[in-house]
Amino acid sequence: MNGLSSPLMTQSEICNESPPWCVEILRDLESRLAGDSGFPCVFSKNAFKKKLIRFIFVANAESGGVQHLAEGLSQYVRLSREWDGSLDTAYPLVVGFSRDAVAADTAEGYDAFGWRILQALHDLDPAPWPSHVGQDANAADWSMCFNGMPLFVNMSHPLHQARRSRHLGRHFLFVINPRERFDVFAGDTPGGRQVRTNIRQRIERYDGQPHAPQLGFFGADSREWWQYSLLDHNGPRADRCPFLVRTATTSTARAAASAPSHASNTTPTP
Repeated sequence: MNGLSSPLMTQSEICNESPPWCVEILRDLESRLAGDSGFPCVFSKNAFKKKLIRFIFVANAESGGVQHLAEGLSQYVRLSREWDGSLDTAYPLVVGFSRDAVAADTAEGYDAFGWRILQALHDLDPAPWPSHVGQDANAADWSMCFNGMPLFVNMSHPLHQARRSRHLGRHFLFVINPRERFDVFAGDTPGGRQVRTNIRQRIERYDGQPHAPQLGFFGADSREWWQYSLLDHNGPRADRCPFLVRTATTSTARAAASAPSHASNTTPTP
């Protein structure tokens, strides 16, 4: 649906014959992750250098585009379940959206778009929500899940000006990794805490401001969803997560909300 052979692509499969906006996303990432760029996430830089990154390109935000994304994400989850624990097989996923899919005027608009897409993915997810993952986004054990796998989703967009580490180019991107990999490489252990400290020090140097106060450890006294879509400047947050885990109650409510009203004789507009 986007001129590409498969929803899930390797870094090496993107070439000059790919749609120009896809090549543009790759080039923007290259300018940040290649060489001595100072980008704070050393794992991302290593993955780009070794061509480990997997890509899904989403040309539009209509039902076909979201379905294409869901198919690619299913492929990525299957691939990730085969992980052997090595850093060199820890493939990160970049989901790139065309400017036809989203071109927001504000940072809040990009964040709202990202959460709308995550909700749409969840609504298409054939697997039940994992029993060991919290369903309340404000709970310490919540994370986005798809096809039974907990995921961490980094939202990056071009209107991040002060927080440069969340500005990866001219397009809106998700950077997705299985949740468990953070626990392996940067979990709540002495070695993991040191890795996070080093990365957060690099963030401060790269962004020119202290790291976001919402960054924390999974399962500790922090909200994971706040870390998905960071504010451009540091400050307190009191916003509520727009994401709802699908239950019998929410499914019924959504069906009722989308059903045409019979209260009048007016024909609903398609």
